[in-house]
Amino acid sequence: MLFNSLAFFAFFPIVTAIYFALGTAQRALGQRLWGQWLWLLAASIYFYLAGPIPIYILILVITIAVDYAAGLLIAHAQGTARRIWLILSVIVNIGALMLFKYVHFFTDQLGLSPLLRDWLLTGLNATNSIVYTWLGLPSQLFTELLLPVGLSFHTFQSLSYTFEVYYQRQPAERNFGIFALYVMFYPQLVAGPIERPQNLLEQFRTPHAFDYARVTDGLRLMAWGLFKKMVIADRLATLVNPVYNHPTQYQGIPLVLATFFFTWQIYCDFSGYSDIAIGSAKVMGFKLMDNFRAPYLASSISEFWSRWHISLSTWFRDYLYIPLGGNRVAWWRWQLNLLIVFLVSGFWHGANWTFIVWGGLHGVYSIGEIWLRRWRMQRWRGGNGRAAYARSVISWAVTFVLVALAWVFFRANNVADGIYIIQHLFVGWSNILTSAGRTAIWNGIGQPSELLAAFALIAFLWLIEAAHPRVRWGEWLKRQPTWLRWGVYYAAVFSLLLLGRIGAEQFIYFQF
Repeated sequence: MLFNSLAFFAFFPIVTAIYFALGTAQRALGQRLWGQWLWLLAASIYFYLAGPIPIYILILVITIAVDYAAGLLIAHAQGTARRIWLILSVIVNIGALMLFKYVHFFTDQLGLSPLLRDWLLTGLNATNSIVYTWLGLPSQLFTELLLPVGLSFHTFQSLSYTFEVYYQRQPAERNFGIFALYVMFYPQLVAGPIERPQNLLEQFRTPHAFDYARVTDGLRLMAWGLFKKMVIADRLATLVNPVYNHPTQYQGIPLVLATFFFTWQIYCDFSGYSDIAIGSAKVMGFKLMDNFRAPYLASSISEFWSRWHISLSTWFRDYLYIPLGGNRVAWWRWQLNLLIVFLVSGFWHGANWTFIVWGGLHGVYSIGEIWLRRWRMQRWRGGNGRAAYARSVISWAVTFVLVALAWVFFRANNVADGIYIIQHLFVGWSNILTSAGRTAIWNGIGQPSELLAAFALIAFLWLIEAAHPRVRWGEWLKRQPTWLRWGVYYAAVFSLLLLGRIGAEQFIYFQF
């Protein structure tokens, strides 16, 4: 189910209203009931079943059962046995990822026989037929191994639980239903944030009552996320897709504009999803971790990754980078650790060399930043306020350009397309000096009115985020008179209805 669909606009208020009604009944009876968390588990199951391939919920059931058992076994085991149960959990979770996400990649790269895929499909179809027959539903045969929606996200969330139990930072969860809800909680089931058990498990046991201030805060965040997705990201997609789907037909300005627009499209798309997830959870009384903090205001690559997809970057930090030794190793090994983490992060995003190149570029950026840090400290030390400001602007601009260039490979259909785009970004710029050249540019990327609207939306977003640390827009809006506050609300709703593209584009990170 998509957050930007009419189905969700009906699903969310119904689920939330019943959730609060169950909480009211629980307080009236003066005792702790299963009602609220059990209802959320049922709603989360329905949310997933409303997706494109309902049968894939069996993958969730298997990983939940394995990790629930592994957590209990790890907590009661000693010595080597604890590691064995952890390895079993990792094998099952990563095995599911390998089967559905990477089997095509490895069979193609290693030249394995297509018979392997046929064997896997036969097994999947047999399971599908048995389950659907048991449910009394018509089964549908698979002609290829399709990627389950959100597999990478809920796999990592489930793994974080077993890691935390293994490192003795989290007691094993004994309530199977609560643990299942931790993995399947619908606001962040498909694309995160990837939560840690310490933050979420106990919240499911806490009754949540309706609170007007909290509910309005959550709804405002949801509206902002929908605006970023439906009004900005989906409109930028109409300018990006024609160019990136057929890049060899373009050169120069259309490629630069499409790359610039995609840089903002992917941010608005993914951060918009996170805002809706965090906001919808907040309405019901749950606090999810921040996933984005204005990443395009970063003035270094390391700062960018402290602001972008925070739940994933901290996951790799805690469960891969630190176990590899982090920066507490030899200098060369530190650089290698960074490169490994970024390469794995790129591969996590998709079974395509483009994602590996994207991750590798950020690894090279990070290593280069370390090499240049001492030089920058020596060359850029001191100076007056104006010089310091100029240095910060230069650092920000360089960081933004490097990130945007890496996004080329993230969006390109293949590495060859990505290389072509990089090579032709600054070819043919002189065409803008002629009327025929300008016409060709408009025909390639969009009419002047569309480009002006895109730049206006990006500028609006950038100004809002640049001012946010000082203004705190949510708090500012709550202090305003009723007429102004509700005027903003009505403007937001009308902008979504008039300018938004409801259900037009799937969230980009759904494919991961």
